Amino acid sequence: MFAQLMSFIEKNNLLPQISDTERQALESGTVWVDGEIFSGSPDYNRILREPYGQLTEEEQAFLDGPCEELCRMVDSWEVNQTRKLPADVEKFIKDNGFMGLLIPKEFGGKGFSVLARSAVMTKLTMTSTNVGTYIVIPNSLGAAELLTHYGTQQQKMQYLPKLASGEYVPCFGLTEPTAGSDAASLKAEAIVFKDKDGELKFRMNFRKRYITLAPVANLISLAARVKDPDNLLGKGEDLGITVVLLEKGTKGLQIGDHHLPIGDSFYNGPIIGKDVVAPITDTLGGTEYIGKGWQMLMEALAGGRAISLPAGAIGAAKSVATVTGPYSIVRQQFGMSIGNMEGIEAQIAKINGLTYMLDGARIYTCAAIDRGEAPPVLSAILKQQSTQLARELGTAGMDVFSGAGVMQGPNNILGPGYCSAPVGITVEGANIMTRSLIIYGQGAILCHPYANKVLSSLEQKDVSAFRANLLGWMGHFAKNFARSIVRGLTRGWSVGSPVSGPQAKYYRRLGWASSRFALLTDLALFTVGAKLKARGNLSGRFADVLSWQYLAISALRRYEAEGAKAEDLPLLQWSCDYALARIQEGFEGIYANFNAPVLGLWLKTIGLFGLKINPIGSEPSDQLGHQAAEISYSLNDSYRRLTEGTYIPDASEPGAGRLLEAFRLLNEAAPAAAKLRKAVRSRELPRLAGAELIEAAVAKNIISKDEANQLGAAEQARLEAIEVDVFTPEEYFREMPRSQADMELPQAVNA
Repeated sequence: MFAQLMSFIEKNNLLPQISDTERQALESGTVWVDGEIFSGSPDYNRILREPYGQLTEEEQAFLDGPCEELCRMVDSWEVNQTRKLPADVEKFIKDNGFMGLLIPKEFGGKGFSVLARSAVMTKLTMTSTNVGTYIVIPNSLGAAELLTHYGTQQQKMQYLPKLASGEYVPCFGLTEPTAGSDAASLKAEAIVFKDKDGELKFRMNFRKRYITLAPVANLISLAARVKDPDNLLGKGEDLGITVVLLEKGTKGLQIGDHHLPIGDSFYNGPIIGKDVVAPITDTLGGTEYIGKGWQMLMEALAGGRAISLPAGAIGAAKSVATVTGPYSIVRQQFGMSIGNMEGIEAQIAKINGLTYMLDGARIYTCAAIDRGEAPPVLSAILKQQSTQLARELGTAGMDVFSGAGVMQGPNNILGPGYCSAPVGITVEGANIMTRSLIIYGQGAILCHPYANKVLSSLEQKDVSAFRANLLGWMGHFAKNFARSIVRGLTRGWSVGSPVSGPQAKYYRRLGWASSRFALLTDLALFTVGAKLKARGNLSGRFADVLSWQYLAISALRRYEAEGAKAEDLPLLQWSCDYALARIQEGFEGIYANFNAPVLGLWLKTIGLFGLKINPIGSEPSDQLGHQAAEISYSLNDSYRRLTEGTYIPDASEPGAGRLLEAFRLLNEAAPAAAKLRKAVRSRELPRLAGAELIEAAVAKNIISKDEANQLGAAEQARLEAIEVDVFTPEEYFREMPRSQADMELPQAVNA
């Protein structure tokens, strides 16, 4: 019977088909918390027992020392205007080991943990994108990481010490005009041939673009498709994607031109090769890795996608959280701080709550990678959600800053990051593709307890394995069907919680969500099956439900790891309520768009009605939003924890420096200001403003002269902090070095 069933499934294409490149992606990495969500019943006790992650003394000293000093050296406005990294900054980066954070100490690197690298990147990218990318690229996907994991001993000895010292500045050449999100379709060619001395070499033709650090790099890890038309290697003609190491100065290699990215400037440009010749021994990993380039990239991305881009995005979110609440206190309209207005307060609550959640996910995920996990699905979630939410939070912050956000100059705090947000959205897998194809498309196979096993047994035509796994799948389905009914009727109370207190309800609701998610996944695989890949909108809604479950679990894990402090509870509650509202929204979208015979009609009608009258979650209340926003209205411990790891400029620095100094002074003067407000309300003082009110208060001994001076200094700092930049005509108008008509596009090379 099972043999006939296998034949029926294959003939009718009932389950998703997996290509060779997809199979390599599925076989790269590990399943972690995502597998528990797909199981329908996450083990929260086990989750809370896992180490949360902490920097070593050496790593913390680096963050507090050289990293802090580098931030103070950088004038981000100047860097953006010149589009060039200052020579002293570049030297400091190289001299202090920033280029070798991931390289093992035996090769001259720092050998830092993933969490430490993430912390450094988080801090630096919020200071300057140019500086951030100059450090991120050598410490993420590229020569150093690939060499560390796959390089031959000779290659490691030759390149890693020079990469660690900064003598080699690397870049990674993958993207092409016709190979962006579909990177596996790249056309760059490396043809195997034998030179006149009988040595086997590659003849390479390629055109790469969007390559960060390419204009200043002198070592390129270049992905190309190796072809051996004469079968000189004895492995066939088309050997697949391979990574080849090329050095600047190689004949036929054109490098040094620039793209001009949106927002903050950073080095990025094309790499073009015309008949570039390289020994086949320059294959990264040696000749045995010819054709294994895609596998190498997938293995590196499995965990690596959770590091650099999320660090930059979450650094941006933390920057917004650091300054937006304080700005809403410093900026006054209608006789009060704008932070007291509910519309402003709602934006600040969102900024604070989501920043709390995202930073928790960053630390939680990086700590898992340091323990040996390499979760490709969760890495994709963290990349997609962090860059997307950072863009939303940047917009929220800009709405609060209003005019101060749109006027450019050294004093503009949020504008450059707001303009740069699309960069993170786009690279290492565009977010649209990541959400609609990768997160759930890969997760439904890799993380499901039985789907991949059933598919593998079908591919191998193993009837015995197919029978065992299919029966296991049926049991899994039945279990989650029963769980979903019971948990729905009890609104999650049957799940139980590993902790007591106000946060317990979130464990219950997430357990309820997990069982429904697992049940719907089975129904989708059973009914939509092979068409699931083409159903990007449906897959995207499943991805949203999965993503918000993981983010909420991360927030809960952070709260417990930091001692379950009551003062942080509003941040946890706001973020989890927001996540549950998104999960509910995702489920409603799935029910309304399932489009399967019979089942789809039931879900769109009776099922959707029941879903709406018994929701898993709803939006955070206004009262909770007030509490979450209020955390960044004063210099309290919760605000410090929320913004920990953020670079705070000196008080004399324009922009954030003088804003946060004004915020500090206003906090210190708050008791005296409260006396004035009380006196005005009781009519001891007339309704005056500014210096007149302060003088009247001193005259009536309502405040002391010291308090009056304190209020005066705070008011002066407040007025300075809300100023924007003004340019003379000579500063404002600039001559272009050449007209647009003089600019020529680089000629394409037929790769």
